Amino acid sequence: MTEIEAILASLLDETKASRVTLRSASADGFPVTHEALAPDTPSIRHEQSVDLRTQPVVQEILQRRQVVQHDCRSAHDDPAFQRMLDAYGGLAAQIVTPVVRDDRLVGILSVHELGSPRRWTEAEAATATRAAARIGELL
Repeated sequence: MTEIEAILASLLDETKASRVTLRSASADGFPVTHEALAPDTPSIRHEQSVDLRTQPVVQEILQRRQVVQHDCRSAHDDPAFQRMLDAYGGLAAQIVTPVVRDDRLVGILSVHELGSPRRWTEAEAATATRAAARIGELL
């Protein structure tokens, strides 16, 4: 297991979430390069129906802001965003954190809860921030 995989697995365990993904910046956008999954959680590593460039969360990440959504369905009424929730297995709540190195956005770290909304704690958001900072050092 690589150090990045260990960070994702630890974040999954600490938050008791459904899925943790790392999307690395590339010429093709932000493909999922690493993923940690709870039992019975579908992978999105090869999911390509969602155009992240049109997603409101990515627009916030590009501004280097962490996005914490306790209830994704009510977060945005954008039809493309609503379709993404279904494409990602019933995404219900998420913490999305920019991964930055040398003031450049090099990735996106996401913690997903599937099925039902949940209230993320400040500690969980802070844990995601620390994980993103460490991953930024590694990328």
